[in-house]
Amino acid sequence: MNKMAIAAVVLAVGAGGYFLSQQGTSVVKNDPMLDYIPADTLAFSGQLVPFPLKDYLYSIAGNYQAYDLDKMLSLDDSSSAQERFFISLYKQYMTVLPEPETLLSTYGLPDSIKSYFYTLGALPVMKVEISNPAAFWAELDRAEQESGLTHTMGKSGSVEYRGYTLTDVDEKEHAEIVFSVKDGWLTVTLNTSFNQAELLETALGEKKVEHPISETTLLQDIANTHGFMQDSISFINHVELVKGLTSTDGNMLAKQMTKMIEIQGEDPFAEMKTPVCQTELSAIAANWPRSVMGLNSYSITREESTIDAAVVLESNNQVILSALNKMRGFVPSFASNGHDNILSLSLGIDVNQLAPALNEVWKDLQTPQYQCAALAQMQSELSELNPAMLGMMTGMANGVKGISVTLADYKLTEKNGQASFEKLDALISVSAEKPMMLVDMMKPFYPPLAEVDLKDNGDPVDITPMLMLPPEFGVSAKLAIKGSHLVAYTGDRGTELADLMYKQSLESNGFFDLSVDYQKMFAPLVDMAEMSGEPMPEELLMLKDYDMRLQMSVDFTDKGLVIGSKVNSKASAK
Repeated sequence: MNKMAIAAVVLAVGAGGYFLSQQGTSVVKNDPMLDYIPADTLAFSGQLVPFPLKDYLYSIAGNYQAYDLDKMLSLDDSSSAQERFFISLYKQYMTVLPEPETLLSTYGLPDSIKSYFYTLGALPVMKVEISNPAAFWAELDRAEQESGLTHTMGKSGSVEYRGYTLTDVDEKEHAEIVFSVKDGWLTVTLNTSFNQAELLETALGEKKVEHPISETTLLQDIANTHGFMQDSISFINHVELVKGLTSTDGNMLAKQMTKMIEIQGEDPFAEMKTPVCQTELSAIAANWPRSVMGLNSYSITREESTIDAAVVLESNNQVILSALNKMRGFVPSFASNGHDNILSLSLGIDVNQLAPALNEVWKDLQTPQYQCAALAQMQSELSELNPAMLGMMTGMANGVKGISVTLADYKLTEKNGQASFEKLDALISVSAEKPMMLVDMMKPFYPPLAEVDLKDNGDPVDITPMLMLPPEFGVSAKLAIKGSHLVAYTGDRGTELADLMYKQSLESNGFFDLSVDYQKMFAPLVDMAEMSGEPMPEELLMLKDYDMRLQMSVDFTDKGLVIGSKVNSKASAK
């Protein structure tokens, strides 16, 4: 394994854990930590108000079951000391994760915690509040003894730190992962041959940066623009990233890259540093300046946690955003409002607008005609994908505004040695301006439909024979037109949802929605397997008690592409 990659993985895991789990209205301007974070940081993630970590861990503890980590993370005689060290740390983390008290005491963490992740150029920095540094050092000592990797002590300014080398002694470049504690803050960062010595001082909190994020209104602006709570804000700065890759001294990243190129003698980004590429790539970045993440709301208790967050790919390209908005279609209300279903999947798409909208996007991506070689090649390849052909393919679905599949409830049983449904409540819907026309168009392709006497808002028709399922399955299905919706459904709950569709007008209210209840989804499968005596995969057995619900959405607004995520987790009743 490339040793330089190990550090990136470790820090990415830590940053990812923060993004996923520390996701509430606060004043950020008085936060002293922001004085040490540059305004041109490539990425930032800040839990600016103490997050109730202990309560959150209790609410999810029952949803983390023990995997066979030795099997998952196998080591052999060729494994390096670095690999053994980081795998040891990860195994210990996964072992104590189900026990909140043990986890906090193992790492010396407080019950409520603030944390930050940012970059000094290319140098990643993570800071986490810590209440018992001795416990954290003891955990590193344990991993050292188990792996054979030893640390060296260093000092930057007045701050002492531990360094664990990530590169071999004979390698030209040097890199080490650094751990230090100062004023109740644990810092994890890298020290490499590419960065200047004083940069480590800044990372370890000895020096403030010249142009800190605290002197800007960046975080408040993100929160206000997207309606986020100020407690937790994250972003990736596309403009600064492009500037760092296309210039030699445009920002801290660019200067570090220049030094690295001097050492290595080769510039992998030379093509991007031509004047024309600089101009064109900077223009693209200005049109798509940031990816931001924040909280819409959250509620944390020991018994239950709910986190409602969103990621927005910001855009100033109103041509593309307007085109994407035209594609939006109809999404049923029960697909996104937390209705008590097992699984709901909806695609809201205006088929009549699909080809024209994609054609607008296609034309915009080819305007202006780029001179930068890499961008020109992209445009050349794109020109061969004319979406106008899509109009011919979607002609048969004229007027369609959305489709959805909902599994409301199910229970399995065994009959004559065969698995069957003791209960099945489900709904499939196609929403369209004229659903009867769709049925008539489908009849030549599926002759059994010709025998179906379907009427607008008429009585439902039994289509069980058309399914051609064995009688043992115990499935009985009906087909009906409810207002603007063609629905096929089964079971009492499916009937309720079909009637609910009738009350919903055909409006462009979304693009994609997914909701799933993991426990309700997998528990019947496990129960059925246990009845049959069939062995079950370990992963499936764990999901039986995974008391978690997820809702995810993708949509388009005048601000950009929005990916929503709402996670609800309940503590195990055991």
